[in-house]
Amino acid sequence: MLGLISARQAGLDDPLRLRRAESTRRVLSLELNKDRDVERIHGSGINTLDIEPVEGRYMLSGGSDGVIVLYDLENLTRGASYTCKALCSVGRGHPDVHKFSVETVQWYPHDTGMFTSSSFDKTLKIWDTNTLKSADAFHFKGTVYSHHMSPVATNHCLVAVGTKSPKVQLCDLKSGSFSHILQGHRQEVLAVAWSPRHEYVLATGSADGRVKLWDVRRASGCLTTLDQHNGEKSKASSEAANSAHTGRVNGLCYTNDGLHLLTTGTDDRMRLWNSFTGENTLVNYGKVCNESRKGLKFTISCGCDLEFAFVPYGSTIAVYTVFTGELITMLRGHYTAVNCCVFQPSFQELYSGSRDCNILAWIPALREPIPDDVSEKQTKILPFKISEMFHFGWGNKDKIF
Repeated sequence: MLGLISARQAGLDDPLRLRRAESTRRVLSLELNKDRDVERIHGSGINTLDIEPVEGRYMLSGGSDGVIVLYDLENLTRGASYTCKALCSVGRGHPDVHKFSVETVQWYPHDTGMFTSSSFDKTLKIWDTNTLKSADAFHFKGTVYSHHMSPVATNHCLVAVGTKSPKVQLCDLKSGSFSHILQGHRQEVLAVAWSPRHEYVLATGSADGRVKLWDVRRASGCLTTLDQHNGEKSKASSEAANSAHTGRVNGLCYTNDGLHLLTTGTDDRMRLWNSFTGENTLVNYGKVCNESRKGLKFTISCGCDLEFAFVPYGSTIAVYTVFTGELITMLRGHYTAVNCCVFQPSFQELYSGSRDCNILAWIPALREPIPDDVSEKQTKILPFKISEMFHFGWGNKDKIF
């Protein structure tokens, strides 16, 4: 680390290199923080979390009880121990509350004044954050499993919605009406995700085992259907041909540069795809336990030398390297199944929600201070000359530091 700082000060190194190295160190040292709590409001399992991208300060949660809670993550007391307080909530007594389980919440990508939520009550609701009232609502014929707004769109305000119907619905926030539908799946759509690189490209995952990429400007819509065998049909059964998973696809997440797409399925597999060619990169993550019958919310780190995937794995969270598939660690702290997790890129923090009604904060461990006696011992060694260090084989003459 000192070498990186020195190189940065001398102008010999890219300013981002130090930041990426420190971000990686912080992610690798994530631990359950005993000094930070998130106020417990939900009376049943927590299905979804989202942190707004503008300040990275406010977090939304949605529960199986239909309740939505807005939290302030900032430490206003400046104390060592503090609780992330709930600023407000859409509780059971609220006139616009969802009747059934909230499956997805998402902040409007460019402004904290609005957020969206979707529920098993067959609705997608648009909320005014300041008044905490529903500004608009879209009604569907089937259960709503997932929805997503593009984080980079400047020319449209479309919300993609996955429901019990095999048709993907697109809702236009500007007009307040349905825009059009995308047809191609055979069963319910459990997960949807807009590309963070191209505002018109959408990925969808279905219970039919297929993942499709769409360009919503095209009449036909579908760009490609991802194939786990990369077109080698001789190695695949007729049922598995042209499918991404042999089970239900219930999780999608793009890498932050939009170049790759990570998918999870109930076949206990996770796969990484080239989002341009549609090729399965064949990264082996091993068995990834996935017993969820609905959408699974996982996340990917941002700004590290190696990007990491945080995936609910029973009552734990598995941390994988995205491009090598290595299982780095298992984060343990919840009592029952974890349903969702969200990454805070500014401080490399992770928040997770579970059926145990708790939201846990995973914070990078602080570097432990060097004890005084160790510092004194190191000081006593300093009088050795560099030439003497080399004499005893402690250094390399070609590279001192």
